[in-house]
Amino acid sequence: MADATATAESPFEITCEDAGPARKRLTITIPADHIAAKLDDSMGALAANAQLPGFRKGHAPRALLERRFGTAVRDETKGQLISEGYAAALEQESLKPVGEPEPVTQAEEMVFEDGKPMSFTVEVEVVPEITMPNLEKVPVKKPMLEVTDEMIDVEMDRQCLQAGTIREIEEGFEPGDKVIGPGSATKEGEDEPFFQHPGVDVVVPEKEDGGKGTILGLMVDGLHERIAGAKVGDSIEVTVEGPESHELEHIRGRTLRIEMTIEKGLRIEPAEPEQVAGRYGLESADILREQIKLALEQRIAVEQQAAMREQVYRYLADNADFDLPEKMTENQAQRLLERARLEMIYRGTMSPEEIEQRIAEMRTEAQEESRKRLKLQFLLHKLADDLGIQVTEQEVNGRIAMIAQQRNVRPEKLRRDLVDQGMIGQIGTQIRDHKAADRIIRDAEITEVSADEWNAEVERQQSGS
Repeated sequence: MADATATAESPFEITCEDAGPARKRLTITIPADHIAAKLDDSMGALAANAQLPGFRKGHAPRALLERRFGTAVRDETKGQLISEGYAAALEQESLKPVGEPEPVTQAEEMVFEDGKPMSFTVEVEVVPEITMPNLEKVPVKKPMLEVTDEMIDVEMDRQCLQAGTIREIEEGFEPGDKVIGPGSATKEGEDEPFFQHPGVDVVVPEKEDGGKGTILGLMVDGLHERIAGAKVGDSIEVTVEGPESHELEHIRGRTLRIEMTIEKGLRIEPAEPEQVAGRYGLESADILREQIKLALEQRIAVEQQAAMREQVYRYLADNADFDLPEKMTENQAQRLLERARLEMIYRGTMSPEEIEQRIAEMRTEAQEESRKRLKLQFLLHKLADDLGIQVTEQEVNGRIAMIAQQRNVRPEKLRRDLVDQGMIGQIGTQIRDHKAADRIIRDAEITEVSADEWNAEVERQQSGS
């Protein structure tokens, strides 16, 4: 336990001790003379501005003001002193909180008694103390990727789908079709749903791999069978377990019943390559293929750098050991998913539906995976601080423009959408993380590997071997 101390700058006596992983207990004592001076200042300010019947402004008797307003003044002053004491403790102990302070001393225990000090205790989770690993000559493999005809074909198909014609269908739903209708989610043992929406939409998943698909952001096994044999007007009901790492705490580990009525079915009839070429003002599908090849070459450069950054991230996480704030670990699921979603959008290799399916899969990951992501967040923040990384508004605007181009939307619309979704701040964080990792890559020990070697290594990592 640290000794209670008061400094020349601060009249508070402060004790700081460990209360768990990255958690501190602060005991703050407000001296009696400081309380008296603060109360006197507060009453003086009140006396100078109070205007009571029968008295000119600022001339009401102090004793009358004490009787009428004394309790309110003391409560307001107490709140101010508690806030000042907490701020002084953070500054004195050089603590960076990652959550709101939790009171240990109950409100009824914190009272002013004439001539006596007042103490209170809070606990707060803080940024953990991190010792960075050696960052000289970090081993990094650089995948030498090339654009293949198969990649061009896949992108061509995607372009044809985007430019395709949507038509309504009544039944015979196939992978890639979308069904829309009112839906709800109810927890087991409860009669009323905790979530309802008039326009839930579900993409029919592929039959392979168990026909897994997403509904209301949750992965459901066998969803293909439930939808493929249905028709407009039918209701679908599925049961799923709320993932332990879900961002909504109240559904973690709960059995959920999801119901949906199919009101509409949609299918995209892909456009012909020549039609897509015409929309872009190109003379032929062959020229469109050349344009796609150029775009993929640019995307490969992004993927190549992303692959090297991921290796830096993995190196940091594997070679730094520190305690994580427990409550923050539980409550950061939403923010971590937002970061992952933005990274997938930036890389530009997945459709919006594929991204949401991957996010749903991430919700089912073990708690340990969420802890790893949070650990990396702290590491990248410290790395950026240590390297003096700064992000400019121009860089943020450039990143938004780049993502907008990939998603074929106007930059100003994308910015509005990011603001509405509360993700605009994540753009700056993403740029900061990328710049920090790129600084390590600049001085890394880089080994070039073929695409086949790299793909084999990715498969080994995914299988855990």
